[in-house]
Amino acid sequence: MSDDAYEKWRNAGAAALFAAIAVLIGTDLYTDRNEGAGALHLSIESAVLVAAALGAILMTRRIRSVQRDLAAARKEADRWRADNRQLVSGLGAAIRTQFADWSLSEAETDIGLLLLKGLSHKEIADIRQTSERTVREQSRSIYRKSGLPGRNELSAFFLEDLLPGGE
Repeated sequence: MSDDAYEKWRNAGAAALFAAIAVLIGTDLYTDRNEGAGALHLSIESAVLVAAALGAILMTRRIRSVQRDLAAARKEADRWRADNRQLVSGLGAAIRTQFADWSLSEAETDIGLLLLKGLSHKEIADIRQTSERTVREQSRSIYRKSGLPGRNELSAFFLEDLLPGGE
């Protein structure tokens, strides 16, 4: 399950929990009132009822807000990708050509692309269903073949001239 989906379900679960507490407290309040419970007891339970209802309302609003923000971010990302599809495609081809010039193996090329995407060694190992140690060794091989000291320099090799700056 993705982090976004997990967060959505976690927030929805919290809102549902607050709503369930409010319903249970409301039912208890109704029963207590009919049984002649004291004013202090009813006041305390009423305060808990209000707090639980408020929690359910606030969590529901937060969920809606997060969903709107996420939809807007996805729309913006889709727009950016559509506007820059040709450039991104060209960059991808240029990266693969450079990897071939460095004589990277197919596995090293895959790992190099995942490194450029910012994934950790553990995440790459999970995706490739291999050990983290293997990913580290293949990363070292990429750096050795490219003559670059590490991940930052690998990224900079491809991105440095794309970014605006003081030339």
